[in-house]
Amino acid sequence: MDISVLGPFRATLSGVPVHLTAVKPRKVFALLALQADEVVSVASLVEEVWGEHPPRSVQTTLQTYILQIRNAIGAALAGGTEAESLPNGAKSVLVTEPGGYRLDVHGGLLDAHEFDALSSAGHRALHQGDWSGASSYFGRALSLWHGRALADVQCGPLLEVEATRLDESRMSVLQRRIEADLRLGRHHELVGELSGLAARHPLHEAVHEQLMLALYRVGRRSDALSVYRQLRRCLNQSLGLDPSPSVEHLHQAVLDSSPRLDLDAQLASAK
Repeated sequence: MDISVLGPFRATLSGVPVHLTAVKPRKVFALLALQADEVVSVASLVEEVWGEHPPRSVQTTLQTYILQIRNAIGAALAGGTEAESLPNGAKSVLVTEPGGYRLDVHGGLLDAHEFDALSSAGHRALHQGDWSGASSYFGRALSLWHGRALADVQCGPLLEVEATRLDESRMSVLQRRIEADLRLGRHHELVGELSGLAARHPLHEAVHEQLMLALYRVGRRSDALSVYRQLRRCLNQSLGLDPSPSVEHLHQAVLDSSPRLDLDAQLASAK
């Protein structure tokens, strides 16, 4: 079974989609999918679906949801090529374990795991000063995304935490990819992307910092200073805060046209 959670939630068996549209069974299926090949406790499934106020019939209802998921898996198996290798059918995929259930993907891919592996490779390359390799790994990791994590699932408390973690990890990897591209001198290519990010994230200091640097390096010093003023205004109005020391230092360096902002100087300092 291949699983996608970096965007709309999808699961396929030999290319055949597992169709499950009911809201609460999809929550259960999504939580099992995010922890593929691991046992998810009944208590966790109950918390995800009903929070702190489960119904008296919770055990029976949860078993009904498990049956619905197995029926959807069975229908996908019937239309694919994996049925012969799974003598217990859907029960070989959604396995009952002591105290919970386990989604056995039988060597299938989970895009979140792929994202983590590529991101880790990118961070190693960045640490080693391999800017081109880092940009490539981070770019491949980001290409796996097709929207917000679990975009079409009505997330409960556990899924909400996981979706937020994944979305924040995506933003962190994006920043690292841009950092690598700045090191590679791709300032002209980055200005448009960073301008869009700054508009969508008006309080995100790191994005504005990167935009200021890119603008400065393409000869748009006044625009870089304008970005600083806009960020300062948003932070003051929304949070009552001033920009961080890092942003303030960059602002002063832009005002001074400091040589340390030049790409050659940055590369020399990194050696």
